[in-house]
Amino acid sequence: MERPKVILLDAVGTLFGVKGSVGEVYSQIAKEFEVEVEAEILNTTFLQSFKASAPPIFPNAELHDLPQREFEWWRKITLNTFESAGALAQFSDFSGFFSELYIHFGTAEPWFIYPDVLSSLKDWRKQGIELGILSNFDSRIFSVLQGLGLNSYFSSVTISTQAGAAKPDPQIFAIALAKHKCPPSAAWHIGDSIVEDYQGAKAAGLRGIWINREKNS
Repeated sequence: MERPKVILLDAVGTLFGVKGSVGEVYSQIAKEFEVEVEAEILNTTFLQSFKASAPPIFPNAELHDLPQREFEWWRKITLNTFESAGALAQFSDFSGFFSELYIHFGTAEPWFIYPDVLSSLKDWRKQGIELGILSNFDSRIFSVLQGLGLNSYFSSVTISTQAGAAKPDPQIFAIALAKHKCPPSAAWHIGDSIVEDYQGAKAAGLRGIWINREKNS
């Protein structure tokens, strides 16, 4: 297999994952606001709410408006998560809860780096391969990468909220590759989603590599 000029990597579920589960983190912080709801229920309702949501792209937003748009996008998902779990009425201060939750996920605290990541990044960098992040995450990615000590490995970060396109749209792959002045044929994209990462990359002309984290985490 010919060595690529650039490897673009997905972030959540590829480089790092949530400690325990999203439901556990939601349940834990909800307890601080005197709301009791089982983590398993929240896991189920979160996935339903997340999948039912439109992708996080705001094509007409000004750059300075993006943090607020991202915040509102996640607030709606979280609201629906607790509403579907039948727990929304328990909150006396949902806004305060959500603000704390949102800030929490922008730190290193709820995340862990998968065990094979650092050795792979070091190896690729030693080979002179340029590395970039290509993610449907929001601008908290920058503080998360910094908190986890991963930011120095990447010369580009492309996220859907800033690009105005989300994987599997070929446009976001083109935006990411332009930062490296790299044709699709000279790049790989590695991610944990068959549709967004593997199929999206192939449709955009890159080599798509699917990584199955479910059995490894």
